[in-house]
Amino acid sequence: MPRALRVLFVTHNVPRFVGDAAGSFVLRLAVALQSAGAHVDVIAPAAPGLADVETLEGIRIQRVRYASDARMTLAYAGNMAEQVMSSWGGKLALLGMLRAIRRAVRDRVDAAAQAGETYDIVHAHWWFPAGLSLWRSRRAGDPPLVITMHGSDVRLAQRTAPTHAVMRAVLGEAAICTAVSGWLADTAGRIAPDITVAVSPMPVDARHFAPPAVSATGAAAPRSGILFVGRLNAQKGLADLLDAMVTPAMRAHDAQGIGQATMLDVVGDGPEREALMARAASLGLAARVRWYGPLPQPALVPLYQGARVLAMPSREEGLGLVAVEAQLCGTPVVAYADGGLIDVVRPDHGGTLVTVGDTRALGEALARLLADETTAQQRGTAARDNMLDRFSPDAVAGRYLTHYRQAVR
Repeated sequence: MPRALRVLFVTHNVPRFVGDAAGSFVLRLAVALQSAGAHVDVIAPAAPGLADVETLEGIRIQRVRYASDARMTLAYAGNMAEQVMSSWGGKLALLGMLRAIRRAVRDRVDAAAQAGETYDIVHAHWWFPAGLSLWRSRRAGDPPLVITMHGSDVRLAQRTAPTHAVMRAVLGEAAICTAVSGWLADTAGRIAPDITVAVSPMPVDARHFAPPAVSATGAAAPRSGILFVGRLNAQKGLADLLDAMVTPAMRAHDAQGIGQATMLDVVGDGPEREALMARAASLGLAARVRWYGPLPQPALVPLYQGARVLAMPSREEGLGLVAVEAQLCGTPVVAYADGGLIDVVRPDHGGTLVTVGDTRALGEALARLLADETTAQQRGTAARDNMLDRFSPDAVAGRYLTHYRQAVR
């Protein structure tokens, strides 16, 4: 019987506790790979209050210290770029992170080899910072390197021309490069035209993201309102959604209701929170928007299940796992036709795409689904079936095992 593949994940983002949304797809892939017979360990940055070594869902995670507790805040919050750009302390912390991860991976690979448990693959998630931390560190006989691009790393290279050469050099050391959407693969290909990038998305746990249970009579609870889940910054597009809430189509829909205007639930936090709350108030929406802040994944499920529609007016989204999660819950999605969302929100499978920045079209698409519960339910069911085919952990793990075997060969 062949020996199980041994894989070392290197990442700056992986859940800190069960149910944590930060890098949840990285843990989902690790768990799925182990269920398929592989062995996976993870190296990630430390953060205040986290154990140096812990096990989550059967996956061993080593957290690497790289600065004082006060400075060790780059990972897990989704604002690494802002911290690094805004202060010298952030820049020094990043250098410390790169060095610490590089050293930890070297030590782990060498120790495993000495113990007769050699890794077959090192899999870096995000070319920056994980892939960069391994640049020019590899020795003869080291396991092949696989690099997966998730979105923020490619957007960084897009915005910063001097990073193009660095990105090409980092990707050039990998045996296999993947991206989680076709848009990301195309964008990376324009920056690094000599690199072949395969499209391989991350998995979502369909056990938890599922439609609501039906009653004894076979009827599901009615759904209502619009849901937004994402970081509160310009890229995620909540400002556009607020504008869409007061377009003629949405005003006409709300006028048909009996004293009850459409509610919007907002899950997330970010640098534009206060400005967005002020914008909602200026548009007369203060009483119609519920601000939840960031929530763990288990708390998201009932919100997905209770919404009539999820709105995702994001620009340059790497993939759009929020859209995957919503559609697995049977919730139809209205999104901008941009980035990886084109891969995920498919009009031929229940999704709705509108032109980027067209808030009038966004409002019209939302109003149509809000006005017709039967159509919304049918589109949600079609979207769920498509998500199960493409994003189930078993399907995604199988694709990555194929990549690993190709890299080893």
